[in-house]
Amino acid sequence: MAAPQVSAAQAIGEYLQSPDDLLKISAFRKKLEKEKASIDARLKSGVKEQLDATREGLTKLLGTRNNVQVIKEEMQIVDRMCSDPQNVVSTFDQISRVSMVHRNFEQTEEMVNNLLEMNSKLDVLEELLEVESRTIIGPAPNLLPIHFHINRLEAFRNQTMHQAKKASANSRQKLARMFERLNKLIENFETYIMELACNVLPLVRAGYPQVVVKLIKIAELEAREDEKAIAIRLVKKAAKMDAASKFKSMQANARIIKHYRSKVTKAISDSIKANFEDAYTRHQHDPGAFLGGLSWIYQDLIRIESDVVPCFPPNYEMHAFYIKEYHRTLNSTLQRIMESEPDASIMLDLHAWIKEYKKSMTELNVAPELLDPPLLGGEEQNLIEDYLKLIVKKLDEWSTNLMKTEIQEFITRSDPPEVDSDGLYGTQGAVILFQMVNQQIDAATESGQGAILARVVGEVNRVMRNIQDQWTKVVEAELKKQTEKPEEVVGGLAEYCIALANDQIKSADNTEALLGRLEPLVSEKYRTPISEKLNDAIDGNLDVAKKCIQTFIDIILNDLKPATKQLFQPTWYDGIMEQIVLTMRDYMADHSYINPSLLELLVEYLLDAFLVTYLTALANCPKLRIPAATERIKEDISTVFSFFSGFKPSKELEPYFEVVDLILAMLEASKSMAFLSFWAFAKVHGPCIPFVEGLMKVRGDLDRSAVSEVMDSIKRKVKDEGLTDPPEPTIMKKITVQSTLSRFLRT
Repeated sequence: MAAPQVSAAQAIGEYLQSPDDLLKISAFRKKLEKEKASIDARLKSGVKEQLDATREGLTKLLGTRNNVQVIKEEMQIVDRMCSDPQNVVSTFDQISRVSMVHRNFEQTEEMVNNLLEMNSKLDVLEELLEVESRTIIGPAPNLLPIHFHINRLEAFRNQTMHQAKKASANSRQKLARMFERLNKLIENFETYIMELACNVLPLVRAGYPQVVVKLIKIAELEAREDEKAIAIRLVKKAAKMDAASKFKSMQANARIIKHYRSKVTKAISDSIKANFEDAYTRHQHDPGAFLGGLSWIYQDLIRIESDVVPCFPPNYEMHAFYIKEYHRTLNSTLQRIMESEPDASIMLDLHAWIKEYKKSMTELNVAPELLDPPLLGGEEQNLIEDYLKLIVKKLDEWSTNLMKTEIQEFITRSDPPEVDSDGLYGTQGAVILFQMVNQQIDAATESGQGAILARVVGEVNRVMRNIQDQWTKVVEAELKKQTEKPEEVVGGLAEYCIALANDQIKSADNTEALLGRLEPLVSEKYRTPISEKLNDAIDGNLDVAKKCIQTFIDIILNDLKPATKQLFQPTWYDGIMEQIVLTMRDYMADHSYINPSLLELLVEYLLDAFLVTYLTALANCPKLRIPAATERIKEDISTVFSFFSGFKPSKELEPYFEVVDLILAMLEASKSMAFLSFWAFAKVHGPCIPFVEGLMKVRGDLDRSAVSEVMDSIKRKVKDEGLTDPPEPTIMKKITVQSTLSRFLRT
């Protein structure tokens, strides 16, 4: 890296950093002058040396030019003498013919001898080659001798076939038949050579690197022969005269170009592809096992670098070649995995494996440019998006199919709800749902990435909330049909609501357990969103469970409508509460099939609903016959209290019925004592003036003036004391008091 340039001002500034440094200017100038003189002297000396070297070079160039011209002139003289030797030698024509005849005799004799000996040589070579071919992973001691003799026979064949070009077709065919056995041997030898090339790494592993060296020597020799043959053909093609006819080597140019080097590298490449194909085929239906078993790649590359590469000439660049071939074949195999549309878990495994692959290749000091193209186009991060898309698709498909079946069973109610191992109503839906959820969560957890887990949890939350919304709508629709057209509705809705509520509690418990399992696995960054999503799903489960319990109570109240309409009516005095309690008891007969936490909630909701119905009827009733009405109320409450005490301890029930006791006190109080009874009621439930006024008006023992007098004192006291509603709403907030006109129209 070039040093940053320093200006003159900056250089001077380094020396003159204080006023005292001004006294040193003279010494500083002398120092700089000395340095300048030294630099000038070195530059002058360097320039002189360069000029001398340039002058010497030019002199040599001129001398070389003269020498080349002299050689050119002498070569032209030689060429003229060779082109027309008859000008120099008077008997050249006779000498030439005798020489040609002699050469033809020698060549004919040599050819005949070679043809006679060829079959015996082929017998030996075929036997040796067969022995070597039986054991590919072996020392191959006869590899080079076999090649040497085959090469000589091949050269003989090439020369013979070239010289026979001007012979008759019959002669050429006969020669071709004679060489068929040799051609087959050459073909078998090449097959053997390529098998060795396919097993370079196994040969080295087995301790036979010398076989690889022999193989490369053969490839190199054949490559040189290929180059010679190609060069001869180019000379013949480019020569203006038949220059090839003057050289024996140029006459024997019938060689078949073998391209051994490219064939050897291709065989190595094919062997790598075969290894990958074999590994892929073994685990074709289990890509995860395939990825998990690819550690042999790194073992191969380490062995190749240490033991295989030294067997090849440097210009082969085998280390880079092997890395590129392994990488490209790996990329193709991974593409096949992606094209097979693997499971979501495989995408996570693939993402993690590619990440580990990059790290491992870096540790092996593999140059990044050798890893081209990037695995899966360098878009392995898209695997996460693809994984999440697949999760969404699978969860949506599974949940849609699940809900289609579950809703159909809920609507048709052809069979009673199933009873689970805990003896509670339930369905298989909750179990199946969490099998799906846990499967995807476990796969995301194994990725070791909090971001992936958080996003999967988000998708799980979306699916669960969607299922919860569907159940809410289905329950509402079924309740509507039950209340509007009860004669057209299949029975069992109450039991199925209980089963669904139980499922929701089970799902909430499973979700809570899942949250407890996941929180320790992630950092605070992802713990918060995961907790929020799963808690939101739990809230949704509880909301649906409450909806089911409320629907169960609505079904009970709907069946009780004929009886509750008689409350505080003339027929009420004869006693109808036994009928109401009997109906509630029938519905609660299956309480053992309800989750204990839900049963407690159900009892509270039912008790609250009964009291609201009862007090609302009281608030909007006609004139009460006092004291018969108060006695009947006491009997009603005693009957209901006895019923609910079967589900809740008496001490816990008493606070619920306290409001009835306070109201009874207002009904039984005399005109003068009514205010005190009201005050006890108002301190707990607030003034509730419309309710109290309506209550006073329906008392048959008070005339209008008495009611006005009582209400005036009550209103005045409320105003003076500034009495307001309690901070926490009580049951009285749920009581609807009709107007006087509404009561009149109803009667």
